[in-house]
Amino acid sequence: MKLPVTSYGESGSPVVVMHGLFGSSRNWMTAARRLAAEHRVFAFDLRNHGTSPHTDTMSYPEMAEDVYETISSLGVGPVALVGHSMGGKTAMLTALRHADVVERLVVVDAAPVSYPPAFVEYAQAMRNADLSSVQRRADVDAQLVDAVPTPGTRAFLLQNLILDDQGARWRPNLPVIEAALPAISAWPEDESGRYDGPTLFIYGGKSDYVQHNHRATIERYFPQVQFAEIPEAGHWVHAERLDDFLATLTPFLP
Repeated sequence: MKLPVTSYGESGSPVVVMHGLFGSSRNWMTAARRLAAEHRVFAFDLRNHGTSPHTDTMSYPEMAEDVYETISSLGVGPVALVGHSMGGKTAMLTALRHADVVERLVVVDAAPVSYPPAFVEYAQAMRNADLSSVQRRADVDAQLVDAVPTPGTRAFLLQNLILDDQGARWRPNLPVIEAALPAISAWPEDESGRYDGPTLFIYGGKSDYVQHNHRATIERYFPQVQFAEIPEAGHWVHAERLDDFLATLTPFLP
């Protein structure tokens, strides 16, 4: 399907940015505005997230096809394709299967490996929250504390809460996302493609998503890869250390 796109900038080489699980194009707003000084930036909402349509299934092959279709429809490619976490895995598979639309690839704190299933408790806590009499985000924040003890993570999840004259509701398709979490945590192990374009893996020094023992697998898929660590960043690299992230990313872009 064609995904919703938010555009920044009017000139320069095209850059597509993609969010992670429970995120949306809005997560990239600050970084995209900075990049837009020299690039045309397109922020995508992946399926079942943000303003994208809700679908009954959610796999990386499906999401890669969505991205390919959307980039093709923009008529600006090939692009520098940048993805964080779930968006990073989607970007990798898009490059492996549709190299014609990817001029270069940037993966932020993700590897082409299967991780243990995670975030199930987040999805369940969001889905089970009682929204019937909610007036403020704080009302829902209090309901998430047990499952999501970190205030910053709760604030991130609460960006998905819509509060308007129709009441409170979640923007993402939580039941489908929860059902898809094993596939989202995993990687299509039978993937045999190779992407020979310039590739940069940026990862947080305080995160364990990109480990040294992942490098052989990464290099098999992406032989032209470079690695860059942001030492003080955790998993949400571009949110936690934006200046360091942009200082690493910008020289790599065309």
